[in-house]
Amino acid sequence: MSEFSKPKQIVGLIVSFVVCFAVSAVGAAASFQAQAVYGKFEQPAWAPPGWLFGPVWTLLFSMMAVAAWLVWRRGGFKAQRVALSVFAFQLVLNGLWSWLFFAWRMGGWAFAEILLLFGAIVWTIVVFRRVSGVAAGLLVPYWLWVGFASVLNYVLWQMNPGLLGG
Repeated sequence: MSEFSKPKQIVGLIVSFVVCFAVSAVGAAASFQAQAVYGKFEQPAWAPPGWLFGPVWTLLFSMMAVAAWLVWRRGGFKAQRVALSVFAFQLVLNGLWSWLFFAWRMGGWAFAEILLLFGAIVWTIVVFRRVSGVAAGLLVPYWLWVGFASVLNYVLWQMNPGLLGG
């Protein structure tokens, strides 16, 4: 249970959503033309359609926000400094990937970075699990999606060296 009043918990949840969707906006700024760029890539048959990414990421960022809030509720940032700092680290990596891949078209660097993000999500799940199993569980779909995105990043990079750097 939380030691915070209901109003403070509501504010905490709002802050969690604002932070997560601010990172989403940073990534979206880099990928403003992502759907058009994505459509230009030679793609494997199993690549999802471009329109799917927006709804999936909206759901995943919402789940991340709730997960972070559940951890924050257990004593605030002071008590959960490590877990929330690890969460913040993976958020930064998440925002950076879109810039590497879509804005700067650096497929190899994006691939290396997404592997780091994948590991950072595992780390976040581990530290969140110590605080809240539900919070950790909310991050599992995100981890799975980033795993899939890692494979897709690699394949697109290999199939499109002219667009994503050789």
